Amino acid sequence: MNRILFGSLLLMPVLLKTHGQVIPDPEVNPDLLTNHWTASWVTVPGAPAYDYGVYYFRNELEMNTIPDEYIVHVSADNRYKFFVNGQWIGLGPARSNADNWMFETYDIAGYLKEGANVVAAIVWNFGEYKPWAQLSLFTGFIVQGNAEKSSELNTPGTWKCSKIEAYEPLDVDRRALGTFIIVGPGEKLRGNKIPWNWQSESFNMEEWQNPQPIASGAPKGVGTDITHALVPRTIPGMELRRINEPVARKIYTEIINKAESKVLKDYRIPANTSETILLDQQELVTAYPEFIFSGGKDAKVKATYAEALYDDTGKKRHRDSVRDMEFKGNSDLFIPDGGTKKNYTTLWFRTFRYVQLEIETSGDPLVINNISSIFTGYPFEEKAYFNSSDPSVKAVWETGWRTSRLCANELFYDCPYYEQMQYVGDTRIQALISLYVSGDDRLMRKSINDFYNSIIPEGLTLSRYPTEPRQVIPTYSLFWISMIHDYLWLRNDYLFAARYLTSIQHVLQWFENRIDNNTGMLGPIEYWPFVDWTKEWPWDNDKRIGGVPPGGLEGNSSIITLQYAMTLDQAADIFGFFGLDNLAADYLSASQALIDSTRTHCWDNERGLFADTPAKKSFSQHANTFAILAHAVNKNERALFMEKILRDESLIQSSLYFRYYVNRAAIESGLGNKYLTMMEPWYAMLEDGLTTFAEIPDTENTRSDCHAWSSSPLYELLATVAGIRPAAPGFESIIVEPHPGGLKWIKAGMPHFYGDIAVDLEFDKTGGVKGSITIPPALKGVFVWDHQTIDLIPGKQKISMAGIDAKFKVK
Repeated sequence: MNRILFGSLLLMPVLLKTHGQVIPDPEVNPDLLTNHWTASWVTVPGAPAYDYGVYYFRNELEMNTIPDEYIVHVSADNRYKFFVNGQWIGLGPARSNADNWMFETYDIAGYLKEGANVVAAIVWNFGEYKPWAQLSLFTGFIVQGNAEKSSELNTPGTWKCSKIEAYEPLDVDRRALGTFIIVGPGEKLRGNKIPWNWQSESFNMEEWQNPQPIASGAPKGVGTDITHALVPRTIPGMELRRINEPVARKIYTEIINKAESKVLKDYRIPANTSETILLDQQELVTAYPEFIFSGGKDAKVKATYAEALYDDTGKKRHRDSVRDMEFKGNSDLFIPDGGTKKNYTTLWFRTFRYVQLEIETSGDPLVINNISSIFTGYPFEEKAYFNSSDPSVKAVWETGWRTSRLCANELFYDCPYYEQMQYVGDTRIQALISLYVSGDDRLMRKSINDFYNSIIPEGLTLSRYPTEPRQVIPTYSLFWISMIHDYLWLRNDYLFAARYLTSIQHVLQWFENRIDNNTGMLGPIEYWPFVDWTKEWPWDNDKRIGGVPPGGLEGNSSIITLQYAMTLDQAADIFGFFGLDNLAADYLSASQALIDSTRTHCWDNERGLFADTPAKKSFSQHANTFAILAHAVNKNERALFMEKILRDESLIQSSLYFRYYVNRAAIESGLGNKYLTMMEPWYAMLEDGLTTFAEIPDTENTRSDCHAWSSSPLYELLATVAGIRPAAPGFESIIVEPHPGGLKWIKAGMPHFYGDIAVDLEFDKTGGVKGSITIPPALKGVFVWDHQTIDLIPGKQKISMAGIDAKFKVK
C-alpha cells in the first residue's frame, strides 16, 4: 500500500435526491470556482438585513426548445426553497459558515417545458429567532447560471421579488415547555396575505419589485471584499418523501383506541366552534406537515407537535398512551382565508409523533380536507442487514435505524426535536453507524470538516458546529481525532485524512501544555471538560456545565488523562500510517507516560480498579473503560478486569451514550459474546412503546425520545455480533470474528466500497460453526473462531469449524 501525503484528488459526481428521485449532480463550471460570479447577492428593497422576514422571488423563462441541460447554482441566507413550474425541486443551503457558504447545483432541464416557465424561490431569514445551528450574515438570495444560456437566470437579472407579510414568528416558550429548545421559531401564517397563485403563469407581478443587489457572488479563496465564500455543496439533497397520514386518537374528549383510529378526511367543524383533535403519526418522524383546509375564514388552527404526551406529574408513559395525558410542544398557527383546498405548510420541518390541533372557527365552517406530511432527512440507504434466531434483535435494529435517520439531515443531529445540533461526541457514533449501514461517507466527511472549520486560535475544535453561540468541550476535540482515525480505517481516501494532520497536532499540543508536572497527569482543564451525563455529575447552574467528573476542572482526572492517552495511541497510528514514524513514536511514548502516572496516582490495590482522582474517593466505569481502551491494563488481565467493571454496581454507571465505549472495552477484553446480554436498556425502551431510542434509559424522564448516540447497537450488531471489522487501514483487509452470544444463527451483511460483505453462519451446541462468508473482489481477510483462524478469499467461501473451548454455545 502506498503511503501518500500529496496527490491528485478525483472529484466524483454526487447524487442529489429530491422527492425520491436520484439525479446526477452536474459538474460546476470551473470558471465559477476561480472567478467572481456574474450574479449578485440580492434582497428585497427595503428589507432589513438581519431581522425576521419571508420573501418570494420569481422569474419567467420562455423556452422554444428544451435544452439537454440547464444548470443553475443557488444559495441564500438564511435559507430557501426552490421551485420550477410549481414543482419543489430543492432546498438549502446546507448549513456551514460564512467562510464555507454552500451553494446547490440543479439541472432543471427536466422540469422545463416549451413556452412559458416559472422559476421561483421562497427565501427566509429567521433573524433573532433563528436556530442556534444556523449561521448568518444578512438576508440574501443568489442564482448563477453554469453556462451562457442558463445565465439568463442570474440574479438580479429579470427576477422580481416581494416581502410576504403572511408570516410571523412564534417564539418557543422554553419556560412553558420546561426544557432547552433551540431549533427556530414556530410560524403564524395568515392565508389572506398569501399570494396563492404566485407560481402560476398568469400571476401579475406588476406590484412586485426588482431585487436590490448587495454584493457579487464570490467563490472561496478568490479576490477580496467577500461576504459569503461560496463552495459547492458536498452532500446530496435531502430526501423528500410523502408518508402515511396520521390518525385521529382524540376528538373533543372522546378517546379513540389505536386499533380503531382513522385518518381524518373532509372533517367538518361548524362555525363558532372550539374543538381539539389529537393526531397520531404512529411513529416519530421529521417532516413538513401539510394541512389542506377549505372554508373557515378567520378561523385559528393551532398545531402543536410532540414526541410524547405527559401525565399530570410531568412524566412520560407508554408512548401509545393518550388517556388522561397532557400535551405540550412547539406550535404553528394557521389562519385560513376561506378558500377551497388551500395547502398550509411550514418553512422548516417539524419533529413529531403526535400533533394536537386546537381549532376555533368564526362565522364560517372549516373543513379539514386532508392532513399529510413530507418526510425529510439525509438520503441514507439501508444497505446493511442483520437477522438472527432471536427476532427481538430485529426490532432493535429497525428502531435504531429509524433513530439514525431522524438524526441525520444536513448535519448529524444530536436530536431532531430540541436542538438539531452537530456535536462531536454524538457524531462519532452516528458516523460509524452510517458507514456500516449505508456505506455513504459524505455526511461523515462533511462533519469532520465542519469541526475543522470551527477550530479556535488555541487549537481546539468547538464541541458543536455550526453554531451560535460557541461552546468548547476539550474532550470532544479528542473525539474529533478519534473520528479521523475511524475514517482512516474504514475508507481508503487517505488524502482526506492527511489534510487534518497539522490540526491533530495542535489539539494534542493543547493537552500536553496542561500536564501537571507534579503528577504527570492532566492538570486543570478549562471550558467544559464533559465526560458523560450521570446523576453523580449533575448540572451546575453557576458554572453552566454538567457531566464533569471529579478532577475535570481541578486537575488530575484519570478519566480525561486516559482518554488523552487513548487518543495519543490513535494519533500514533495515523501518523505512522503516513510514514511519520518519529512523531508516532513520540505520541506512543507520551501515552505510556500518562498511563504510568495515572497508575501511580489512581490505582487502588484494594479494589483492583482505577479511581477517578488520586484522592480515590470516586470510582467509575468511565475511568476503567478508558484504562482498557488506552491499553493501561495488560492484555491477559483485561477479561477479568472488564468483568469487574460490568459487575460492580457501586461504580458510577455509564449512560447510553458512553455505553458505546464500555462495549468497545468489552470487545477489547475478549468479552464480545456478552454484548447481547448488555442490551436490556434498548429492549426496555421498546417495551415502553418508543419508536426511536431515547437520550437516556429513563423513559419517563428523558428529554429527547430520539437521540442518535443511543443507536450504537446497529454498529455493534455488525462489528461485534456478526464480527465484521477492518483488519488494516483503508478497510483494505477484513477480519470476521463473530460473537453470537448464544444465537443459533446469524445472517448479516454490509456494504464495502469494493462490494458487499455477507455473513451466513449457524452455531451448534458444541461450540462449532458452519456456513459461508462472502467478500468482494480485491478484498482479503481472515475468519476467527474460538482461537482458530482461516484465510478468506474473494467470493463466497464455506466455513466449517469445531469449537475448542468456546464459553458461549447454543443452548
